[in-house]
This record gives sequence, structure tokens and C-alpha cells, in this order.
Amino acid sequence: MGWLPDGFAHPERVDLPTGHHLRPIRADDVDIDMPAVMGSRERLWAKYGAAWGWPPEHMTREQDREDLQHHEDEIAAHETFNYAVLDEGETELLGCVYIDPADERTPPGHDAVASWWVVDPAVGTELERELDEFVPLWLRETWRFRSVHLFP
Repeated sequence: MGWLPDGFAHPERVDLPTGHHLRPIRADDVDIDMPAVMGSRERLWAKYGAAWGWPPEHMTREQDREDLQHHEDEIAAHETFNYAVLDEGETELLGCVYIDPADERTPPGHDAVASWWVVDPAVGTELERELDEFVPLWLRETWRFRSVHLFP
């Protein structure tokens, strides 16, 4: 894919100062993803509903697993990336970070589009503040993007 440098290897784990970490999401994360998404559904719909139609009002475990498998496949192909925000034991998913190539909907001059969210109980916490500070820097320094459109 032309949006990433030749030979780019995406990070498999990124530790955060809060004791949490990021890693590429997997279909097997469904049991921790579903409560995170559906527990924060109203806020996530307000952020992503118009653009992505997600998350749906009613989502089955199988639908969530299929969505996660789609993300896992896209990550493997370096088409798009979805990083889960996890506690150390990976028993709780606390949010996600999305990294996508710029497209015709992206304002001119951007290499990529990024967005992230945390579960409702983590809004306004140190974890959310850390992601807000960390992600743009990570995208510049590790991913080597010149300009990232932050959505929304």
C-alpha cells in the first residue's frame, strides 16, 4: 500500500505510562470488545454513527466478532489499523485507536486519518488525556506521517 513506507512493520504492542497498552485488535477480543462498545454506544454513535453507521443499536456477539475479524484482516494487509486499548492483563478493553489512509473525504494534504475513543467510565481520566497527547506524537514519530487528519 502506498500510504505506508516500504517495509513498514506496524507496532505489535505499545506501552502507555498509565500501565495500559495498545495492540492490534483481534477477532478473539470479542468478549472484551462487545461490553466496551455497547457500554459506550450512545457516545460512540454520536462520534461515528453518521460516517460509519457504527455501532449499531443492536449488535450480536457474532456480528461483533465478524467486524473484529474484518479489522484483523485489514491490519494483516496493512490496509487500515485498529489498536485496542487494554489493561495489562488484557481482561478489559478500554477503547480503540483507528489509523486509516487518507481518501477523497480527507482534507487535502493529509497522509492518514486517525481517531480514538475510550469507554464512558474513562472519559476525562488520565488514560484519555494520555491518548490525546500520545497518539498524534506516535503517528508522527513511529508511523512517519507528515500530517494526520484527526476524525472527528
